[in-house]
Amino acid sequence: MQLALSLARAAQWAVPPNPAVGCVIVGPGGEVIGVGQTQRTGGPHAEVMALRDAASKGRSVQGATAYVTLEPCSHHGRTGPCSDALIAAGVAKVVASLADPNPLVAGQGFAKLRAAGVDVEVGPGAAESRELNIGFFSRMIRKSPWVRVKVAASLDGKTALENGTSQWITSPPARADGHAWRARSGAMLTGVGTVLEDDPRLDVRLVDTPRQPPLVVVDSHLQTPPNAHIFEAERAVWIYAAARDDAKAAALEASGATVTCLPNAQGKVDLAALLKDLSTREINELHVEAGHKLNGSLIREGLVDEFIVYLAPKFIGSGLGMASQTHAGGPLTMLTEALPLEFRSVKLVGPDLRIVARVAGKDAF
Repeated sequence: MQLALSLARAAQWAVPPNPAVGCVIVGPGGEVIGVGQTQRTGGPHAEVMALRDAASKGRSVQGATAYVTLEPCSHHGRTGPCSDALIAAGVAKVVASLADPNPLVAGQGFAKLRAAGVDVEVGPGAAESRELNIGFFSRMIRKSPWVRVKVAASLDGKTALENGTSQWITSPPARADGHAWRARSGAMLTGVGTVLEDDPRLDVRLVDTPRQPPLVVVDSHLQTPPNAHIFEAERAVWIYAAARDDAKAAALEASGATVTCLPNAQGKVDLAALLKDLSTREINELHVEAGHKLNGSLIREGLVDEFIVYLAPKFIGSGLGMASQTHAGGPLTMLTEALPLEFRSVKLVGPDLRIVARVAGKDAF
């Protein structure tokens, strides 16, 4: 199962919106005879790849055991049912990490295997597999992507000077690591303020990637310039506005954007509705790289699940913070009102410190 999980991890960047899954087929004698991992959307799943690998080596899987990090699917989606493929190949046992949260599967794959006489064991590697696919589980269960906010700051928590200068607070290794997190996401999100002030590309350039995640822009009044650098990458750009100005929308759509209006009662973009809409677009993980205002809004509305914070060994003093107005009632008066976090990992990346911190209890779904 550890080998199957490593195969799933290696597939993580390529497979969204599918879950990253690995499969290892072990012969009756205990030898590995086939391995596979989920391919890009529309391609074969891990089980089929492992069966093909065994066949390419001339190995029969009759009576073999398949170790797979997620329940084999039982429905016809973009591909055929993996449970049927395992049954047809003569596999005797399937060891799976956990059930698929997709309502189209949700135990039906296990039921089909058992009905065909295949022994099924569930549980080994469950925590690792769920963590690997936490965005997929979030979308299937909460109907919302897993929201991860990335921040680069000085040791005293400043993301930019008072004049807005922020390039570069952190080191090249930290920026490359940040691009790796971009690459694994289903989509990236930023605000129009970042687009106007920095004119960034916000694509994946510093690591190899098989795909460019779509870019989501929160732009209440459609201020995004049609010639902005965000349109240069080969990927979808989804702009969410509070009101539709037909002329501005037409210009942005001519540049390749899709414009959607989702207003809230305050005349701004309804961020909770935006997340629900992204879920319908099959976005599992949403990677946020925005300014302190949008970060504050996401935190204030309880929409952030996790933070990736890169801290540079620098003191800036006066400057812009990570997030503004994170609580609806204004500044806190009691420390017990602070947003509780759980450190998931702390690692040196070049000279900088990377902290992954999760909002307490957000993964309890």
